Amino acid sequence: MARIELENITKRYKSMAADTFAVDGLSLDIKDNEFFVLFGPAGAGKTTTLKLIAGIEFPEEGLVKIGGNIVNLIEPMNRNVSMVFENYALYPHLSVYDNIAFPMRSPLHKKDEAYIKEAVERVVKMIKIDGLYERKPSQLSNGQRQRVAIGRGLVREPNVFLMDEPLAHLDAKLRHFMRGELKEMQSAFNTTTIYVTHDFMEAMSLADRIAVLNKGKIEQLGTSLQMYYTPANEFVARLFGEPEINIFPAEAGSENGALVLKALGQEAPLVPEEDAAQILKEKNIRAVDVGVRGNDARFSLAPRDSSWIKGSIYAFEPIGNKVIMTVDVNGEKIRIAAPNSTSADLDQAVYIKFDMKHAIYFDSDSKVFITRSEIEKYR
Repeated sequence: MARIELENITKRYKSMAADTFAVDGLSLDIKDNEFFVLFGPAGAGKTTTLKLIAGIEFPEEGLVKIGGNIVNLIEPMNRNVSMVFENYALYPHLSVYDNIAFPMRSPLHKKDEAYIKEAVERVVKMIKIDGLYERKPSQLSNGQRQRVAIGRGLVREPNVFLMDEPLAHLDAKLRHFMRGELKEMQSAFNTTTIYVTHDFMEAMSLADRIAVLNKGKIEQLGTSLQMYYTPANEFVARLFGEPEINIFPAEAGSENGALVLKALGQEAPLVPEEDAAQILKEKNIRAVDVGVRGNDARFSLAPRDSSWIKGSIYAFEPIGNKVIMTVDVNGEKIRIAAPNSTSADLDQAVYIKFDMKHAIYFDSDSKVFITRSEIEKYR
């Protein structure tokens, strides 16, 4: 088991046009036995960070530490790390048994066959592929291949277990099942795990902590709940949640001494909760971006009073357990999560009202988080 420390790591890739920073001054402290997720869009630097820890790539600046030891110039085979790749990387000519046993037959980690048999049987029970010993990878489903790849990584009891989008090629149902399996395996093997994904559901369900990367830098580091309820900025807020959070500009005004936010080009005021309004007033903020998640918006297909905002249905997407309704309000697209029994037509008039108790406020210039109501509850 090992603690992983990255201190001001920088990695550039040179090109004809200009150097590209894949990782730019990145610092992380990953605890022993932690399930840590690197999350972000394509090109954020997630896989490069994993390769720097594994030793597949070497940093140009900064330090990589595993278990307190600097490993910048240590080859991958001497770091005692195991890596599971997105494309499984199984040996097609070997059986399931031999694929899993392969790391323990290498010259560096060679074990006797009795030890190998016991270790393989232990891992196979854990990943639930009993009875498949003699099959070749071509005879396995994608889910079974992924389990074999995971088993091959775990059999040697590495200090660090690295996983690069291991569920990307699985169907939705199998991905959901494997998320639970991965968490159970990590708990049983008691190993530091670093997991790369661009799927926010994987990140939130698996992680002890999440680092959100963007262009090689950390946007936010924290728990799943912190990402969802107190995002560091609008970039992070948009990455978490389905449907995507609604964020629209608003101007602050005064109505009977209270702070009022007039948005979406309509007279209906959006009044912050008292504690959030006080913070905005103390900071003398006149323009903000207001974020409201789709679950915190009510709607009506029948006309309502002036406290409701009128729009028209731009898109209507039934997805089984709910309907995602997109409402056009003066050019702004507002996404609402509606009950699955909802029935409506495109361009139909709809009236919406936001639950401002759960609104999130961002600086309109820098796009960074300012406050939300009951903020201490989500720290």
